[in-house]
Amino acid sequence: MLGLWRTWIDASRFAIETQQVIALRLMRLASGDMAAAGEAHRMVAEKLAAGVAAQAAAAAALIAGASFMAVTRSAARPYRVRVRANHRRLTGRH
Repeated sequence: MLGLWRTWIDASRFAIETQQVIALRLMRLASGDMAAAGEAHRMVAEKLAAGVAAQAAAAAALIAGASFMAVTRSAARPYRVRVRANHRRLTGRH
């Protein structure tokens, strides 16, 4: 039961952080300057890289015989790492 709560809390925290990154990026894109163009390009490139990394992590976990929960955690990790890094970068927290 504790594992279920931890999973729910982690997912909630990830969702909140993701929404914050989206809001910060939208504010940057709304400026319309060169930083906005760079952010748009960065956003697309990161999404492609994160998708490839997530698929590779899930495949590796499946090959290793991991449980369903372990596979999903492995697949989510590349997204979480990128969202956290973007949050730090966009808020100026390093």
